[in-house]
Amino acid sequence: MMMTVNPRKTESVRPLGRVDITALRKAVLEIPEAVWQQENSTKPNRFDALDKTVHIPFRFVREFDDWRVSDDMPLWPQWRGLLEPVLAEATAPYGYRRGGYPRIMLARMAPGGVIHPHRDGNPSAKWPHKIHVPLQTNPGVTFEIEGVGYHLLEGEACEVNNMGVHAVTNRGATDRIHLIFEYYDLDQPEPAWIRELVGGTEARA
Repeated sequence: MMMTVNPRKTESVRPLGRVDITALRKAVLEIPEAVWQQENSTKPNRFDALDKTVHIPFRFVREFDDWRVSDDMPLWPQWRGLLEPVLAEATAPYGYRRGGYPRIMLARMAPGGVIHPHRDGNPSAKWPHKIHVPLQTNPGVTFEIEGVGYHLLEGEACEVNNMGVHAVTNRGATDRIHLIFEYYDLDQPEPAWIRELVGGTEARA
């Protein structure tokens, strides 16, 4: 079965514009270390490529084969009011009438941290846009896609090519903290392969 990639996804980096992260950034920087460690210890995204990057997931796909069904994680109700305005502002350039957010999380990389070169290989990653909103960064952070290095600016939302080989290094002196999420058009026709893979499933926004 050939699992084609959504043709609307970027092949490099797609700038989406500046978003207001003021309230969200303040709240994220106040998260106690114990909360970071607790949420990271139970996260569903345990991949070797992520190395020691710490995550707080707010929403995640139920199965790695299907982006159309996802579950809210325990902290979503507490953070929803802060996250939703940023999500909406970042995705406004797409112009979708109805959009879904299969995965929403915070990712924190300490100074000296790395994310090893990899592709997001699971089927659920092939269709949604993969979007980053840097909440804290420094000039020593590089996001590399297919051998090209990018520095993503604080408060500037952008879509990245998660189908290409990508990696991250933090050579700076401060944590790199990103809001990372996926987004897709609920009204876009689904690829035939998802129905062959998992059958008909009702999507959730």
